[in-house]
Amino acid sequence: MAKATSAFMKPMTISDDLAEVIGKGPMPRSEVVKKLWEYIKKHDLQDPKNKRNIVADDKLKAVFDGKAVVNMFEMTKLVSKHLTS
Repeated sequence: MAKATSAFMKPMTISDDLAEVIGKGPMPRSEVVKKLWEYIKKHDLQDPKNKRNIVADDKLKAVFDGKAVVNMFEMTKLVSKHLTS
């Protein structure tokens, strides 16, 4: 019996702001999150005192509704606004 593709693995269309950070889509949500963390680590954007907080650069501020600092749980919610099926 074929296994149904989970919603997490369904390719999503990516907004232009998010594409500036992770590249053009479509790609599954899991890949979006993976590429976002690669970007955060590459540019050293985690708060050194609290690794759960991300300090946004200009590209991420566009994705994070202009917020300078978001926690990793809030990040997921904000990124969802930039994904469409």
